[in-house]
Amino acid sequence: MNNVLVTGGAGFIGSNFVRHLLAREPRVNVINLDALTYAGSLENLTGLPDPARHTFIHGDIEDQPLVDALLREHRIDTVVHFAAETHVDRSILGPRKFIQTNIIGTFTLLEAVRKFWLVEKAIPLGNVRFHHISTDEVFGSLNPEEEAFSEKTPYAPNSPYAASKAASDHMVRAYGHTYGLPYSITNCSNNYGPYQFPEKLIPLMILNAVKGIPLPVYGDGGQIRDWLYVEDHCEAIRLVVKHSHPGETYNIGGDNQPTNLAVVEMLCEILDEVLPSSPYKPHAGLIQYVADRPGHDRRYAMDITKIQRELGWKPRWSLEEGLRKTVMWYLDHQGWVEAIQQQGDYQTWIEKNYAERGGSA
Repeated sequence: MNNVLVTGGAGFIGSNFVRHLLAREPRVNVINLDALTYAGSLENLTGLPDPARHTFIHGDIEDQPLVDALLREHRIDTVVHFAAETHVDRSILGPRKFIQTNIIGTFTLLEAVRKFWLVEKAIPLGNVRFHHISTDEVFGSLNPEEEAFSEKTPYAPNSPYAASKAASDHMVRAYGHTYGLPYSITNCSNNYGPYQFPEKLIPLMILNAVKGIPLPVYGDGGQIRDWLYVEDHCEAIRLVVKHSHPGETYNIGGDNQPTNLAVVEMLCEILDEVLPSSPYKPHAGLIQYVADRPGHDRRYAMDITKIQRELGWKPRWSLEEGLRKTVMWYLDHQGWVEAIQQQGDYQTWIEKNYAERGGSA
């Protein structure tokens, strides 16, 4: 890696990866392309390590002339593709944007690198990599007794979001098989940590609890997820991009399977401890069950044997440690929280989503 194009680098995982890359790879220049939609913000890019090696471009991955120009101007040899619409609930309410960004946007990037790397041969093929960030949701839902998802699990997406990501995964593989594009794909489990947009479960629960607002839990709260601390995810991606063979796919997970309710209860216990004078203690008393998400997958679980065996990666942070770090980060960054909540349609969407489920947030 010398000149890395990070798409969606002002979003949650993307901005954490930009920080990770600048801190761990002192020779890398990062070109950060982000459309700054509701979940992306320049607030996520303040205080970067060695910012002289970071160039931010406000633009859309669907803008073919812009992407073509960036590849040439910056001699891009590596693309790490985070840019995507990612919230399942939003995909249920409005799927078109997910099709446009996640499928057409990925296609636009693939066409750009195909021309620059494969047709024009601007950079030796052995020195380039297109890395695509995907999700465990492309595999569908697991029953309690089923084995965890592996890299060989058939795709069975159940939401518009998951279907759009599955389609983009297939496009990346097709460009590898048909054109010889050097690529890699990682399918990750639920991420959490600093800079996560507060519509997602963990930051929403933290911020609601601090204000004494009900904590909306879908259905019975028994949905099972694998939770991955974002710094662990960034380390895994860097190892895959640097050390894996082209054409490989890896599952990345936190090696845990709590229910959503258990996660919320853990957060409440941490808040009880770090905010002993809170008038809302015990915070678990704020839990409110609301109507479940349509077609809600019951269980996800990730088998991370392959990445452990081939690249020596495993999660560094336990779920309890990661949740504690995350709680403290949000408590210590109220300015960031206020700035994020005031931008875009955050409050309008929160009210619409939870009002329709018979709850509040």
